[in-house]
Amino acid sequence: MTRTRNTGVALAALAATIWMAAAPARADDPIVVGLAIAESGFMVAYDGDSSNAVKLWIDNQNEKGGLLGREVSFVTSDTKSDRVQGAKAGQDVVREGADLVVVSCDYDFGAPAAIAAQQADIVSMFLCAEDPKAGIEGAGKYAFTSSIAAQVQGATMAEWAAANLDMKTAYVLLDTTIEYDKSVCAGFDWAAGKMDGLEILGSDTFKNDDPSIQSQITRIKSLPEAPDAIMLCTYVPGGASAVRQLRASGLDMPILNGSSMDGTYWTDAVPDLTDFYIPVQASIYGDDPREAVQAFNADFEEKFGRLPVTQYTYPAYAWLELWAKAVEEAGSTDADKVVPIMETYTDAETILGPRTFSDKLHIQNDAPYMIVEVKDNEHKVVDEYRVSEPVPYEVLFRLK
Repeated sequence: MTRTRNTGVALAALAATIWMAAAPARADDPIVVGLAIAESGFMVAYDGDSSNAVKLWIDNQNEKGGLLGREVSFVTSDTKSDRVQGAKAGQDVVREGADLVVVSCDYDFGAPAAIAAQQADIVSMFLCAEDPKAGIEGAGKYAFTSSIAAQVQGATMAEWAAANLDMKTAYVLLDTTIEYDKSVCAGFDWAAGKMDGLEILGSDTFKNDDPSIQSQITRIKSLPEAPDAIMLCTYVPGGASAVRQLRASGLDMPILNGSSMDGTYWTDAVPDLTDFYIPVQASIYGDDPREAVQAFNADFEEKFGRLPVTQYTYPAYAWLELWAKAVEEAGSTDADKVVPIMETYTDAETILGPRTFSDKLHIQNDAPYMIVEVKDNEHKVVDEYRVSEPVPYEVLFRLK
């Protein structure tokens, strides 16, 4: 009798649990943002401040009355910077009722959680992935990334340097360790190839953990004519070593790079670094010309006791502005209602400027960048630039 009674109680509890999971959200239930992100491991360097921006957005949204008249809350599951654990983290936050799943900054590490959201028919957002696969092609029709395609960084630097640094010749030095670097250089090559008066004198490759790039430097110095600039597609720590070696060898022409080398944490490795240029979505150096970014910085500092340490902090906040707009318009967080609305946005304004989505691309392929110059190891915004035309599909996916 005891065993039967206990079994009955267990079955009743299970039925209640299933009913509660299946029950529609009540008007007073919170809208839940599920953070399937790295809280430990190397990806914290990217996910940390980006996810802090999500928490700041939630605070600010709740101060405005929430979303659809409901409070916004969040739940978190640690991916531990591991892809297998990433899938589990995605499933965890889905089980906890996430209406939106936020995943790691990198495509490879964020995709498992985004796919878990896709399978549950929930919208997902990569914190700052710059691989176009971080969207429809790689994770499904409900997946977006908040950032700009890496190819746009390379194209931005090609066009901007040609116009502002009188760059007529360039040399491309590619770190082949990760796909991001290949995409940055692909964008540079594409933009350079369509500009009259800009010639790429040569190209070379290295690996991020190479202790020396002396052979590559020798080939640059052996050119009949020194290039006006070097397009360096790399990231820290190998990027810092490469810049130090280039400067120590006497190559003092401007060095261009993608956003991956934003920040002051590495520049002490290159004393008095000058003529180094990167594109950023927003400046962490206190000189961003946009009032909305300055207000974000003030709010961020008040909440977390410091300013952002990387430009990758900002994109998630900008994306959430548009998601909230679509949710309000749809009157629901349902992916099948929200996504089609977001896909109509063309140059929709955010704190970072215009953003565009379509039913083919859930990543930005021509958004504006701030150009940061490093001079005597001091970082300063010197310009704002938007590529002359969107980077085409075949370049985004490196089809040729």
